[in-house]
Amino acid sequence: MKLRNALALGLGGAALALLLIEPSLAQTPTTEAAPAAAAAAPVPNKGDTAWMLISSALVLLMVVPGLALFYGGLVRTKNMLSVLTQVFAIACISALLFVIFGYSLAFTNGGGLNDFVGGFSKAFLKGIDANSTVATFSNGVVIPEYVYICFQMTFAMITPALIVGAFAERMKFSALVVFMILWTTLIYFPMAHMVWYWGGPDAVGNAAKALAAATDDASKATAQAALDAVNADAGLLFKWGALDFAGGTVVHINAGIAGFVGCLMLGKRIGYGRDLLAPHSLTMTAIGASLLWVGWFGFNAGSNLESNGTAAMAMLNTFVATAAAALSWLFVEWMLKGKPSLLGMLSGAIAGLVAVTPAAGFAGPMGSIVLGLVAGAVCFIMCSTVKNALGYDDSLDVFGVHCIGGILGAIATGILVNPDLGGVGLPDYTSKPGELAVGAYETTAALMSQLKAVGFTILWSGIGSAILYKLVDLTIGLRVTQDEEREGLDIADHGERAYNY
Repeated sequence: MKLRNALALGLGGAALALLLIEPSLAQTPTTEAAPAAAAAAPVPNKGDTAWMLISSALVLLMVVPGLALFYGGLVRTKNMLSVLTQVFAIACISALLFVIFGYSLAFTNGGGLNDFVGGFSKAFLKGIDANSTVATFSNGVVIPEYVYICFQMTFAMITPALIVGAFAERMKFSALVVFMILWTTLIYFPMAHMVWYWGGPDAVGNAAKALAAATDDASKATAQAALDAVNADAGLLFKWGALDFAGGTVVHINAGIAGFVGCLMLGKRIGYGRDLLAPHSLTMTAIGASLLWVGWFGFNAGSNLESNGTAAMAMLNTFVATAAAALSWLFVEWMLKGKPSLLGMLSGAIAGLVAVTPAAGFAGPMGSIVLGLVAGAVCFIMCSTVKNALGYDDSLDVFGVHCIGGILGAIATGILVNPDLGGVGLPDYTSKPGELAVGAYETTAALMSQLKAVGFTILWSGIGSAILYKLVDLTIGLRVTQDEEREGLDIADHGERAYNY
């Protein structure tokens, strides 16, 4: 009896040892699936990661020195240094705000306020490390979260900096700093959330797969509820179906309307309409515009988040739309004013870049050329005829180029995305779960989504910015004194000159 018990114990121990040493001998389909699932966890592709690192640096190039030189050359000599300081300071402030709480507000779930803004679950980049990843636009493709943070941070740096061109040469630096902190926090971060926050293709695809696999009414209802919850975990404008590939609403309309409100509330520069307020260095402006065009490839092609054919298409669109708009402005100005100007061609190039931004990954190259031709002509009319007729002092045409160009591009995106016009079609992650398909396109519905997004952005930024300007004016005061404005902000605000001859 004792011998049999000992043999039994020995055989049982041997069997257990075999199971521990050679688990394949006792595997079931369930145990096979676990390692397979773990192995299937997406890993960032080094090519995608490298491209996004480069794109982030290119967008920074747009801010400093690109935008700083572009704006600086357009103001008078006595205000050159002030513009450089304003743009650089805003870039630094926005970068810190973004990593402290801006990334969390823009790209996390905001609970009951999720339609409008995220929460603080990733404030101070809590829970993020070098192994963290975020989704792109392809199922099963991810990039490091730190790379995505860098990329989105550069957008937060340039958007408020665009605003300063509308009221250049007359706003206090202290007021500017306070306003930009408030505006970036209360206007930009929520806008980025409303347009760009969503669960990602894998969350949608997995929920759609579960629904397709459901066999009875109860399981179908449960799976449908899960899919609805995934789709509901997105910003308001995203749920409306608004298309904004790289920032037509978030960046350009948002900043453009804020600048327009600012120039109206601060009033005109001393001597506007009477004295010559000509740019002091179109050479600097040409250098800045050229750097903006180069950096914009990171802005538009980088917004694809992957290094693939769509990124290449966005880059091509950024080439041709810009060229078309620059020539459009040049020739329209030549016909109407008798001479083709460098400033006109540079302004047209920026108008084309702005207009193609929301459409870069949705329109085809021929559609982008048409968009550029229209944008150059329309923005020229806005910056000359309309501006002169209404008499507002938008110093560097932020409203006429960025807001109007952004509106035109955002609306046109709803048309040019049509596959019949060479567009890529509406993205659909549910009809073929696990892959990106082309959804059904209907012109009226697509245009209505874009028009709603444009209207909302104008109201959100316009009303919100007006409130913030007024708060700053009541506490600090927005505008420098007349003596300081005549002296120039280089000396009045910063105690130094851009040029010492």
